Amino acid sequence: MIIVTGSVKAQPATLAQMRELALEHVHRSRTEPGCLLHSVHHDVEDPLTLLFLEHWVDRAALDAHFRVPASSAFVTAVTALATEPPTIQIYDAEPVH
Repeated sequence: MIIVTGSVKAQPATLAQMRELALEHVHRSRTEPGCLLHSVHHDVEDPLTLLFLEHWVDRAALDAHFRVPASSAFVTAVTALATEPPTIQIYDAEPVH
């Protein structure tokens, strides 16, 4: 399984728009093949920061997600509303039993 984490910090004036874009992106991404989890959360220590958590069945599914035009459009739109570039981390994980 592939786990993706990410974050982006909004400007106070752009938080509502960024949250709306994030929810649209999350809801669309959940319908993609290989998506096991896709969510967005507010950082409780910094309410201007949105945190993303994604689980993908494999790297091929994640790569396909990155090729979806709406995914790159989301990154472009959110980056324009952010105080700094978004962060992303990708992990290859195996379940512990």
